[in-house]
Amino acid sequence: MDVKKTVLYDDHLANSAKMAPFAGFLLPIQYQSIIAEHNATRKAATLFDTCHMGEFRIHHGDALSDLEKLLTCSIRTLEVGRCRYGLMCNPRGGVIDDQIIYRVGENDFFMVVNAATRQDDYIWIGSRLSKNTRIEDISDETAKIDLQGPGSPKIMRKLMDRPIDGMRYFDFAYNQYQGTRVLTSRTGYTGEVGFEIYCDTDLVSKLWNDCLDLGAKPAGLGARDTLRLEMCLPLYGHELSGDRNAAESNLTYCIARDKPFIGSPAVLDESVRRFSLAAIVLESRRAARARDLVLDEAGVEVGVITSGSFSPSLGKGIALGYVLARYNQPGATLKIKTERQELTGTVSDMPFYKHATGRKRLDEFL
Repeated sequence: MDVKKTVLYDDHLANSAKMAPFAGFLLPIQYQSIIAEHNATRKAATLFDTCHMGEFRIHHGDALSDLEKLLTCSIRTLEVGRCRYGLMCNPRGGVIDDQIIYRVGENDFFMVVNAATRQDDYIWIGSRLSKNTRIEDISDETAKIDLQGPGSPKIMRKLMDRPIDGMRYFDFAYNQYQGTRVLTSRTGYTGEVGFEIYCDTDLVSKLWNDCLDLGAKPAGLGARDTLRLEMCLPLYGHELSGDRNAAESNLTYCIARDKPFIGSPAVLDESVRRFSLAAIVLESRRAARARDLVLDEAGVEVGVITSGSFSPSLGKGIALGYVLARYNQPGATLKIKTERQELTGTVSDMPFYKHATGRKRLDEFL
């Protein structure tokens, strides 16, 4: 399979990025250092290239009721101008993908999906829509960058032609950048206050460099992973998969219990849930890795790690992993068997990082 490049590839090279393949694209892993980019996101402002993500438009016909059946989150209660995180499940309750759905109009929706699952998602959704509902894959004509961190609102206000002050967490709005319409949302994958900006591909390089000129630092996939892990945000292919029941992920806030959706009998059946996603803080700076085994204090296997890393904010190793539900109790001691040694950890409340700014009012930063 050929590795693709985003339209910002040359801009990354100009900023001395270390590039590597991810989800079929050549993307920046880091520029300066992962820890420096992580800390800049928590304290100032950083910029991420997310042009590889997939974007669909779903509209007309029975779009609303079709999406209600396809997604775990409630669509009818979603207001125009708001977006919502949700899952797409298979009939067994496994997760096909996670996504964010934007309600543009009463029967007009914009969906953002993962790059690696984009084609399969398009087929899955398209084959389950009503006759008059339309789906369009607009990924190739849509560019996306994420401006994140407590310094991002001031940068965003300078970039956009229209006021941003009233935007709430998970609001979105069409704005103007240098006279051209762009879609902006108060969302992101870091936990910090920030924005995701969607625009035409021929505009994104100018927008990217304007953000940098106004003080944002470029950040890569390395920092994105440590930031999302500190917030216990799932990554498809790690915490979420077609073989793992969605209910075991602890994402209860995005699973509606008052409607049927594909997979809902399995997802809502508490009797089939054996495992639970646990947050584990290690005693040292050493990190666990995906597929490392989790053991109880007697050395019996009780689970598996899905993601692990050193946490720059905590100064310790942290990990997410599925463990037998009875072991997912804050304060419980667990062992993690790595290739070289056993690490000791303690089950933590989620998220690991407690001081994120993502839900705060914008006027606190303007």
